[in-house]
Amino acid sequence: MLETPTPAPRQTYLLVDGENIDATLGLSVLNHRPTPDERPRWDRITDFAKQAWGQPVTGLFFLNATSGQMPMSFIQALLAMGYHPIPLAGSGSEKVVDIGIQRTLAALEDRQGDVLLASHDGDFVPQVERLLDGDRRVGVLCFREFVSAKLSELTDRGLSLFDLEDDLGAFNAPLPRVRIIPLEAFDPLRYL
Repeated sequence: MLETPTPAPRQTYLLVDGENIDATLGLSVLNHRPTPDERPRWDRITDFAKQAWGQPVTGLFFLNATSGQMPMSFIQALLAMGYHPIPLAGSGSEKVVDIGIQRTLAALEDRQGDVLLASHDGDFVPQVERLLDGDRRVGVLCFREFVSAKLSELTDRGLSLFDLEDDLGAFNAPLPRVRIIPLEAFDPLRYL
């Protein structure tokens, strides 16, 4: 008697646009280059991804290595947290991280699984839109007030937006953000 193979569990693919998250945090939220203590806790992001949809996560962290240098201590930390660092290099004019993520999103069209993208970038709209086929869950991890309006418009088609600070708790201390606060989430003690 032949045994039927057990199907692999459904997977969440977590694609991190590290440059975009870091730049948005530094330029738009903090108004200075983030220190290591001010950056997101990347392990909390993978934990959130696992809990959000209750399935295993493949974490892909895209880095720009065009300079020929890699931040080895950061790479080692990502590996220890279960991420697959993807250091990409290209010509000085290419947006290597964006191109790598776009290619990966396109490759996911032919695979089963759900997708979480950590970015604010509207350059991913065509690929994200194609993933919204009704058979998979697709979400963006971001600071809601800075996500591309084009990405935000896809929520009508089923895209979920998750706030890195409010929904994920990815930071050790409250960030100095000015944003719309739903009344039910307003905590006056945060401002006193």
